[in-house]
Amino acid sequence: MEKDSPCYRHFHLLIYLLSITAGVSKSTIEPCSGSDSCPALLGYTLYADLKLSEVAALFHVDPLAVLASNAFDPSFPDVADRILPAGLLLRVPTRCSCADGIRRSLSARYRTRPGDTLASIAGSVFGGLATPDQIREANGIPDPAALEVGRTLVVPLPCACFNLSDNFLPAIYLSYVVRAGDSVPSIAAMYSTTVTDIMNVNSLGSTAAINPGDVLVIPLPACPSRFSNYASDFGMIVANGTYAITADNCVQCSCGPGNLNLYCTPASLSVSCSSMQCRSSSLIVGNITTKSTGAGCNVTSCNYSGFVNGSIVTKLTKSLQPRCPVQPQLPSLTPPPTTLMRDLFLAPTPLPLPPEAGGALPTPKPSPPKSPVSGELALPGVSPATGPDATAMVGGSASSMNRKEAILIFCSALSLLLAFALPSSDTSILLH
Repeated sequence: MEKDSPCYRHFHLLIYLLSITAGVSKSTIEPCSGSDSCPALLGYTLYADLKLSEVAALFHVDPLAVLASNAFDPSFPDVADRILPAGLLLRVPTRCSCADGIRRSLSARYRTRPGDTLASIAGSVFGGLATPDQIREANGIPDPAALEVGRTLVVPLPCACFNLSDNFLPAIYLSYVVRAGDSVPSIAAMYSTTVTDIMNVNSLGSTAAINPGDVLVIPLPACPSRFSNYASDFGMIVANGTYAITADNCVQCSCGPGNLNLYCTPASLSVSCSSMQCRSSSLIVGNITTKSTGAGCNVTSCNYSGFVNGSIVTKLTKSLQPRCPVQPQLPSLTPPPTTLMRDLFLAPTPLPLPPEAGGALPTPKPSPPKSPVSGELALPGVSPATGPDATAMVGGSASSMNRKEAILIFCSALSLLLAFALPSSDTSILLH
């Protein structure tokens, strides 16, 4: 194909249109004012095999907080050095701040390395949670092409607070990057929420159209705490199916999955802790006793009430309930994975079609190696000697077609694609 031919120009125009279309994505922006912040979660896909401690360092969070947000077992040996597989989707906790009138998480820092570009940092290292322009603006970079090695960048990441509620119920918002094959129903099923909630909070409209690269905020049901204003963990809220470590790693508070009541027990970590026993009782935090009577069930529980001035505050609660409560159901803790499980919501690979009646198909003879032809278009990584014969894709009678006819058909199809891809006002480009 000649470089000056219309067909050559059409081919590169189509590649350009596809590239700018793929680069356009949308995200939900929550306006804000003041300096308040809230807890939030980031849906982060690992770009490479990383230790759990490396993921935590990338987002400047405690490794225990990453474990808790994903219901991973914190007592697993050498858990901080556990290598997580590339492609794993994690929930990373963060603080959602108000920056320049919109919600952003500004805790992530990244030190540039040789070969880094703003596009690779945004799209690969941070899994599409940020855009190159956002990183450039946040760091005042005049020339993205002159990105010096060793510079520490602030990476602004999308997040939302929405008063930590969804339809007047407690919720934490997770920022999720849409992947190929996703739909609003599949995302809703993955995070145990509803299609309506996702559509409303992201202003998707009636079509619920999403594309890979879009960043949605997903409302996750949560358990709020009711600790004293003087507690260092005042305002703690835990997403359903996860837990939080607090009180100097001494207390573990879980949410669900049976109900949305926060339930705190002593943590399984080997640390020195202050007393967790309730006054005037032999019960410790998390203990519940029940006794059936003719009037109902007498329930006594020892509850965690916050971490104040280095001490664990407890509260003994007695109540008469119609029926005795069942033992609280805790999230199922698992070891951090080392291999990646295939996403269940993605369509399976089609099986080969069975052979039709009429006997076994003859084994095709290998084609002799071809010498490259001047002007022939070769795709990267596909050798003309081993790749499919271009004329075989045109039809059964194409074996006798010469090269010029094949190129003519290719150019005609390419022009037709461009006619659909370009706006009507730009179709004149095809005539030049």
